[in-house]
Amino acid sequence: MENHNNWKYFVEDYWDIVVGIVTILIAFLMHKNGNVLIATILSAVGIAALSLTVAEVAEILSEKLVEPYASMVLTFSAVIVEIVLLYIILLEAQHVPEVIETVKGGIVSAVIVDMNVLLGLAVFIGGLKFTAQEHNKETSSTYTTILFVSALALLVPSLLSQTEHGGAVIQKASIIISGVLMLFYIIIFIFQTRTHTHFFQATAKSRLFRLKRKLREEGQEIDESEHSGYVFEKFNNFGNFVVIFLFIGIIALGAEVFASDGVALAREYGISAGLSGLIIAIVAVAPEIFTAIKAARNDQIQRVVNIAMGASTVSILLTVPILLALAYSSGINLFLDFNPLQIGALIMTVILAWKSTEEGQTNYFEGMSHLMFFVCYAIIATYY
Repeated sequence: MENHNNWKYFVEDYWDIVVGIVTILIAFLMHKNGNVLIATILSAVGIAALSLTVAEVAEILSEKLVEPYASMVLTFSAVIVEIVLLYIILLEAQHVPEVIETVKGGIVSAVIVDMNVLLGLAVFIGGLKFTAQEHNKETSSTYTTILFVSALALLVPSLLSQTEHGGAVIQKASIIISGVLMLFYIIIFIFQTRTHTHFFQATAKSRLFRLKRKLREEGQEIDESEHSGYVFEKFNNFGNFVVIFLFIGIIALGAEVFASDGVALAREYGISAGLSGLIIAIVAVAPEIFTAIKAARNDQIQRVVNIAMGASTVSILLTVPILLALAYSSGINLFLDFNPLQIGALIMTVILAWKSTEEGQTNYFEGMSHLMFFVCYAIIATYY
């Protein structure tokens, strides 16, 4: 019985690493053999699985550091995977210019998925188990304000693209807005880690839930300071940094396959740029979705809000300026002239999130509202 439990805990802790590495290796082989469809699917699965591992290791590392470095590790580990994936796809624009629209769709879709699929599913599932779940309303109030202002900032180049101004003006506006977004993030980072940390209360980690259940099943006293046996908890800070970058390197290999074969697949089947961007966002956000659902089922809705809104904030304020800089360094003209559907959906998403979280309580009806909004957006994005 003990061996059976040990095996179960081993699978729970390390399944993502095994699945991630194996599927990316098989995807690479399928790519070499010209099997585009299977290579694309397997590389997407591998990227999502290893992204979950990166998030787990980043959590461990953040627990060992003091602020503001702890928050920095969590923030950058989340955004770097998204940037790597979008940048490698963006490089395909050197051969297929239409890919730029897919990347822009991916940037906006990351927020749409975070705020509607991740938040919606977690709130809905948590609401079915608990009548109502409470969170710090200052968290959601602050994040929705940040996201609303950020969405309006992205509206500037988009509006200019509807005027008589040429590409040079839109390019300048895109660069200026990306600089403003980066400055805004620096101010928010100070606000979050220095002056108003009480607005963003930390909550229990998913590994802690597994540890509690393990100790409870073994009839032991629950001590949250104990380690779960997860091997990366035994590494020092430098070791965990190395692990994070190692897994991101493997994710990059999978992203190359996903980018080249995915673009070819989209062109072959006539998949719209909007739907392609949505698929990219779901792949990038998948690990956070699983983590959020697990947290909601354990009545940790505060963590769900932190994940959904925090990740959305980073997706705009860091991903956009960094991706813009990488694009220009590679000789690719990436403008922030998002289409009306993308900007409209972004603003409406923020408003919906504001209304569903403003009272500091959530229920399954509010979760369903977000899911309904996402279904409508997905239908429009498919045919837009």
